[in-house]
Amino acid sequence: MPLALQYAEVAIPGIGVGLIAGAFAAGVAAMAGLPAVQIATIATGLGIPLALLGAGYCVLLALGKFGVGAVGPVAFYWLVGFPLARLTDQYLVATVLGHDEILREPLLSFLAFQAMLSMGFAIGFLWLHERIAPHLLIRIKDHNPVAAHLVERYISQATALEERRVNAKEERAAKRGRRRGSS
Repeated sequence: MPLALQYAEVAIPGIGVGLIAGAFAAGVAAMAGLPAVQIATIATGLGIPLALLGAGYCVLLALGKFGVGAVGPVAFYWLVGFPLARLTDQYLVATVLGHDEILREPLLSFLAFQAMLSMGFAIGFLWLHERIAPHLLIRIKDHNPVAAHLVERYISQATALEERRVNAKEERAAKRGRRRGSS
């Protein structure tokens, strides 16, 4: 399997999370009673950029640029990516609906507000990605070396977390034992 296809296959969870976010935005738009064309435009205008950015996250994760489950780097990634996706969405909606004005507010205000929202999106993206990706990676690791390497990283991370949990438990027990012995 060519290397590009290996990375594309590993990117599927990020693409999926981005599309889910676009569908969620479309659902909110539908509940608000917006016209069908606007709902469809929101779904694609936000879903596709978020899917592409989600794929980019997966590739960067596979390349070792992000740690497994690391919130900080993901937050910075989405600090830039989420506002750009929202700006793309706003542009597409304005174009499809024939509006002369893309934003109702100054560009910097819009981007700053979207940057604030990006932290919540980053946490939600990471949470959902970490629930989906390992299952897919385990299924494809036998024919995809990139996925196999990522599975090893997930296992290493889980092992390290378990060791920390056990060590902390032992330290607490030892501390309780020292307190009982000194009383």
